[in-house]
Amino acid sequence: MTSSPATPRARYREQVRAEVRTLALRQVAETGAAGISLNAIAKQMGLSGPALYRYFTNRDELVTELISEAYRELAETVRSAADNEDDPQRRPAVVGRAVRGWALAQPHRYLLILGTPVPGYEAPPETVEVSRAVMTVFLDIFAALPSASPRELDKHLAAHRVWTGGHEASPAAMRRALTFWTRLHGVISLELAGQFTGMGFDPDVLFEDELATILSEGH
Repeated sequence: MTSSPATPRARYREQVRAEVRTLALRQVAETGAAGISLNAIAKQMGLSGPALYRYFTNRDELVTELISEAYRELAETVRSAADNEDDPQRRPAVVGRAVRGWALAQPHRYLLILGTPVPGYEAPPETVEVSRAVMTVFLDIFAALPSASPRELDKHLAAHRVWTGGHEASPAAMRRALTFWTRLHGVISLELAGQFTGMGFDPDVLFEDELATILSEGH
């Protein structure tokens, strides 16, 4: 069944909401997520504060949309990277590079979803499902690899699977996906924070070495 075309009013509403999101992301890039201000955005758009609240109920609704969009785009990026690599053994490294590439291209959005929590913001349940899409890709790529040697952490994860969203990955694959994410995020977040600046080495070389280490240690 074909849906009816959006009315002019609906199209205008979405245009305004899209402009608000764009300006909010500019605020995030300039001052961090704590600097998101609907009143400041309204002023830039030539609207009154109350007028803008017809499009977003409050700041948290806007933050939720920004976070959800970022997670969806990152998930699409890593899923595409995984799907475009035919060799299961090479897939984790390809996905790891895709995560870093996305983060370096738009660090403010990466830090919005994986950096310091937005002060006073409490994410609604639906963002948990959106955020889980990235981890699902990690679980998929490690579940497709040969079984890894069991470790103590596997037993713990086998009893605490809620974070997988019901994924059927083995405990060893769960552990590899989880440690892949945590260690990948560690080196990426340090790079985004400028911690490597002035140290004299090439972050590309460090990342590739860390990626290789993560993957070799998972067997």
